[in-house]
Amino acid sequence: MKRVVVGLSGGVDSSVTAYLLKEQGYDVIGLFMRNWNDASVTLEDECPWIEDSADALLVAEKLNIPFQVIDMSESYKERIVDYMFNEYEQGRTPNPDVLCNREIKFDLFLKTALDLGADYVATGHYARKTSTVDENGKEVFQLLKGTDNNKDQSYFLCQLSQEQLSKALFPIGDIEKPEVRKIALEQDLVTANKKDSQGLCFIGKVSLPEFLQQQLKPKEGIIVEVAKDWEGYKREIPTFENKYEALDFEAKGYSYKQEDAEVVGQHQGAHYFTRGQRKGLGVGGKVEPLFIIDTDVTENVIYSGQGVDHPGLLKKALFIKEEEVHWVREDLALNEDETMEVLARIRYRQPLQKATLHKAKSGMYVEFEEAQTAITEGQFCAWYVNDELLGSGVINN
Repeated sequence: MKRVVVGLSGGVDSSVTAYLLKEQGYDVIGLFMRNWNDASVTLEDECPWIEDSADALLVAEKLNIPFQVIDMSESYKERIVDYMFNEYEQGRTPNPDVLCNREIKFDLFLKTALDLGADYVATGHYARKTSTVDENGKEVFQLLKGTDNNKDQSYFLCQLSQEQLSKALFPIGDIEKPEVRKIALEQDLVTANKKDSQGLCFIGKVSLPEFLQQQLKPKEGIIVEVAKDWEGYKREIPTFENKYEALDFEAKGYSYKQEDAEVVGQHQGAHYFTRGQRKGLGVGGKVEPLFIIDTDVTENVIYSGQGVDHPGLLKKALFIKEEEVHWVREDLALNEDETMEVLARIRYRQPLQKATLHKAKSGMYVEFEEAQTAITEGQFCAWYVNDELLGSGVINN
């Protein structure tokens, strides 16, 4: 009998995952990961891990499977939280959920599971895994979108390797969310009607400004507004020697200076904000809502513009450094000067966009057919062909 360790999070998705695997004849063990100890930065009256671990225990008892809580808070702080602080300090916006899957669930948690004699680890992700055999007889694993388009979570798994995928199971990937809740109700699982978790991976609903202020000190600066008809948007496009220079020009976008804009407010630190953000600026009296179009953490200036159609929000290309290009399908990795037509997204839930990958010596350019809103440095761009996620990388404009 194959043994599988399920990451029981205390939610309905992982609960049904454990149930389905037991029904399929696996030897199932439930583990709850305690990744956070500091309740001072969660929202008032919420201490998510205590309630969640209690629910996970009740599910394990109902399913009659072994259960234990493992403390990974020290590793989580080092690998996820410290990384987040460092990225925000540099004016980048990280995605901790993608990192949590790569560094915690499918690395440290996976190693713990293997030490328990497991053949696989399973999570409640809405994603699918299949495999093919290459010409040399080697099994190649494929990461596919979840069947439920509204819940597809393949994006969060975009940094997994072939080795990690080989040990992963996603039992609810071909089930839609209402059916998952129906199964939980039929099995009388305590999590059946529990709301989906929000906030940081395994921390819960965190007050992000307070969280960041733990380590990043407030630093008062100005908010300036760049007009939609700013002269810089009428820049002449220079002549380029090759396509990579042209793509680099597009990926870098516009360079702003304080003298190009009107001071409209103040902030407590440019490193607390991100491109495309609308809330939290505290500037009113505008015809259209203000959006952040750029941040300068060196000068501590936030550049903003009115409306979702502001030119400063739109770009048609992005760049990923060579060392941050990751292929789930290593066998399909591009060589220098090769291109690939793909569908890509720059954030979770974004509809897939037509794009072309251009492999340069220095990294990867992703050129979109249509201009994208708020391409944000530090986030992950993931690319697909049909339903299969082939690779991803950290945006570095």
